[in-house]
Amino acid sequence: MLAFRKLCLGVAAASFLVVLAGLALGYSALWSPAAALAAVALAIGLGAVPSLKGYQFTAWIVAAVVAAMLYPNAFLKVGDFDLRNKWLILLVIQTVMFGMGTQMSLHDFSGVVKTPRGVLVGIVCHFSVMPLVGFALTKLFAFPPEIAAGIILIGSCSSGLASNVMAYLARSNLVLSVTVTAITTLVAPFMTPLLMKLLAGTLVEVKFLNMMIEIIKIVIVPIAAALIHDHLKHVGPGRYRPWIAAQLGAAAVVVGIFLAHDSATVAAWPANAQLALELAGFLLASIPVGVAYHQLTRLLPKLDAWMPRFSMAGIVYFTTVTTAAGRDNLLKVGALLFVASVIHNAAGYFFGYWLSRAAGLDKSSARSVAFEVGLQNGGMASGLAGAMGKLGTVGLAPAIFSPWMNISGSILANFWHKRPPDDAPPPAPERS
Repeated sequence: MLAFRKLCLGVAAASFLVVLAGLALGYSALWSPAAALAAVALAIGLGAVPSLKGYQFTAWIVAAVVAAMLYPNAFLKVGDFDLRNKWLILLVIQTVMFGMGTQMSLHDFSGVVKTPRGVLVGIVCHFSVMPLVGFALTKLFAFPPEIAAGIILIGSCSSGLASNVMAYLARSNLVLSVTVTAITTLVAPFMTPLLMKLLAGTLVEVKFLNMMIEIIKIVIVPIAAALIHDHLKHVGPGRYRPWIAAQLGAAAVVVGIFLAHDSATVAAWPANAQLALELAGFLLASIPVGVAYHQLTRLLPKLDAWMPRFSMAGIVYFTTVTTAAGRDNLLKVGALLFVASVIHNAAGYFFGYWLSRAAGLDKSSARSVAFEVGLQNGGMASGLAGAMGKLGTVGLAPAIFSPWMNISGSILANFWHKRPPDDAPPPAPERS
């Protein structure tokens, strides 16, 4: 495998030379495929360089963007099947969130008791700095309404698990980071629609209840399934029977709900009642999914370790489809949108850190809050854009923000790693 990755680095270098020659000659039929090949080969080849291996996922995101910009039609449909299909996007996003959820634990929520002030500061900063900075950027750059709404949307989402990884690499307060991520995820179904309604309601139609339900479906349901699995890991095999019964019961109820959902009787119900019925089906489905996955991990013990890779593959998928769908808009405002994303991200780090220090948090905790504020849940934002049917406009900001935040977060984490805070508390005991 190492030899193959080194070969890919050589292919990437040769392809890059072809790109330069094609651009000099003005021959797009030469440089376009070479650019796509160079991007993919580089993403594979980075695994051969230890110091750059951590950027391999970001390289795959860049490769997805390059390929989708050059050949958009190839990533919009397969035959007659639309790759932007609402249910397919939902399934992909749920897989991403489930994969992230397998890296969480019910123990993560205990941090509220351990560091209540830090958690409160983190949550307040998270749901104030990024939405307001995003709103200010839309006024500063005068983006088209739906693209502007996407900037506010990415700023209004919960923090992503990337913040926990960066906090760990930076040797900052990991307990605080994990807890803030967990709590912002739980309150996102209320806070994100509220912020969107207040800040982006004049840009796009925002249906509060619909968006709340979509967030529960996209984020809460798959993470709940993952936490059920986490719970079962600690209860012991002898106590599985109640969960097996719950699994069978929930599966039966879910089937009944979805059969009823398609019935003529339910079709005559008020829209809110239909939404409630659909949501009940998704929530109940988390039980059999969590139990079934737990049983699968007993057969495949390494499955939990593989799940983040499935999440990464899902992120690459919806980044590719989003870029392909919004290619024309990106050609118009892509550079400006990237600048706005860089400013947005940097403002999150800056205000997250210094507002935490002003609130009396130690430097280690302030670093964690900086990551929690600056690093958003791009998967959630993309899923909501897809649910709104505006992947090619509202979904563009999350597509641009996600790869950049991985790059900037890694740089900042490595910078802080080499400069440990002088007031850091003793390290927390490792989680079991």
